[in-house]
Amino acid sequence: MPDPIEFPIAQRWPAQHPDRIQLYSLPTPNGVKVSIMLEETGLAYEPHLVDITKDESNTPEFKSLNPNGKIPAIIDPDGPGGKPLALFESGAILLYLAEKTGQFLPADPAERYETIQWVFFQMAAIGPMFGQVGFFHKFAGREYEDKRPLQRYVNESKRLLAVLETRLEGRDWIMGDSYTIADIAMLGWVRNLVGFYGAGELVDYASLSRVPAWLERCLARPAVQRGLDIPKRPQN
Repeated sequence: MPDPIEFPIAQRWPAQHPDRIQLYSLPTPNGVKVSIMLEETGLAYEPHLVDITKDESNTPEFKSLNPNGKIPAIIDPDGPGGKPLALFESGAILLYLAEKTGQFLPADPAERYETIQWVFFQMAAIGPMFGQVGFFHKFAGREYEDKRPLQRYVNESKRLLAVLETRLEGRDWIMGDSYTIADIAMLGWVRNLVGFYGAGELVDYASLSRVPAWLERCLARPAVQRGLDIPKRPQN
């Protein structure tokens, strides 16, 4: 595998520091998972803004790294065996960075798989369902006369929040006393649902107690605050 500067994506987003992890992203709920994780671990990295509003993730250069055309993606010049590793899918990147650093993923095998199951829960359920609420409540879907799709995704999002509310009983974090990649995976989506999407009232967020308290704990972490704004969004 070539050095990061030799990847096709470097033609559009040149690496100024090819010895660092190259992050190609935008601070969306999926994008901030990786920027937060990089900030939390202290790994050296170089962020590159991929402006999805200009369809930059569907360019040949970006799709040479992620054929699915979605952010985020990374290139680690010091991957397994000391060789560069290109990786996409935010959940996979979280797992990779956790294993690379030995941070935010329990060493105990049972706890490790329990953490991974909650990451998968976010990838398979929280992200897709909350995203659909955003589409039908805030974006183009709000113009649809038929409100049944919105109601379906609102109901499912309420159910998923109830799962989190139950999980957090007697726990500060998804895994109990330890903040892990499970928390990192979910915090941006919950924040977006009630913030950017403005759907808090729709999903009865005020009726919850543990989820809002958990989100406050997440947002109080300095690395989270930094990661939520990396890469900087384009100025209109």
